[in-house]
Amino acid sequence: MHESFRPLTGASNPHLQTLLPRLVRRRVRLKPHWQRLELPDGDFVDLAWSEDPAQAAGKPRVVLFHGLEGNFYSPYAHGLLNAWREKGWLGVVMHFRGCSGVPNRKQRIYHSGETEDARFFLRWLRATHGEVPTAAVGVSLGGNMLACYLAQQGADSLLQAAVIVSAPLMLEPCSLRMDQGFSRVYQHYLLGQLKQNATRKLLHYPDTLPLKLPQLLALRRIRDFDDVITSRVHGFSDATDYYRRCSALPLLPAIQTPLLIIHAKDDPFMTDEVIPDIAGLPRNIEYQLTEFGGHVGFVGGSLNKPHMWLEYRIPSWLSPYLEPVP
Repeated sequence: MHESFRPLTGASNPHLQTLLPRLVRRRVRLKPHWQRLELPDGDFVDLAWSEDPAQAAGKPRVVLFHGLEGNFYSPYAHGLLNAWREKGWLGVVMHFRGCSGVPNRKQRIYHSGETEDARFFLRWLRATHGEVPTAAVGVSLGGNMLACYLAQQGADSLLQAAVIVSAPLMLEPCSLRMDQGFSRVYQHYLLGQLKQNATRKLLHYPDTLPLKLPQLLALRRIRDFDDVITSRVHGFSDATDYYRRCSALPLLPAIQTPLLIIHAKDDPFMTDEVIPDIAGLPRNIEYQLTEFGGHVGFVGGSLNKPHMWLEYRIPSWLSPYLEPVP
């Protein structure tokens, strides 16, 4: 019923699709339960639950890994958590380091291939809240990270299923795309968010980034940020090395967890190089390429009654794994 996507009437344009969720999902429909999870290296990540997990024992769980500089208040995040709550599932956003509005303590931040925090969190989740059916959803950067994690873990992912949406599975060409045409508007916005976050961290912890504030403010592209911060902090020689080693597309054949990957053909953050060779995918991966949808947009229906397609498509696909028929 919810498998195919039809864009909102008169709004098939990819930029409209990309921007519309901020208009139709402006109101946060649930109050999250916040929790701070301390990490083994002395840092932390913040969790936003759809409800108190102590009161939700036995409910199926869905973990959300957000996109670049995303958080619970990103329209897709609180929209999906509310959709999962309405299904009777427990949802949680694992904020990457520094993305909950509070600077993280250590030099490490997060990136498209940084899987250690996700691995620790999923193990902690099972050990703390028991073994119940659990799925993960990764959006944009979080989707590439999730694909890397699934490939690394093989049969030991601790997940019954996963969904990846609008993920830049080839980082180099996606970086080049962000420097072209109207996509530069998105790059300007995201770079501003990155710089704002890094500025906050430098003010709190002056020696935790490999540059000073004037150098940070002079950066003009996301690739520049990745060259002088992301790569240096995480042991890559430069942005090119980071992009090569952390692109998830070549890793897809190693994934054993049931997985749905969703891309829009008109995504202004992507190029066709993110589209996998369908014939080369393992049988546990389903790939859906829609004609329209933009970047994490997928807004259907009408202006009077917009339809957030991902909030139906994702729960529908996950249901057999989270609520198996006896």
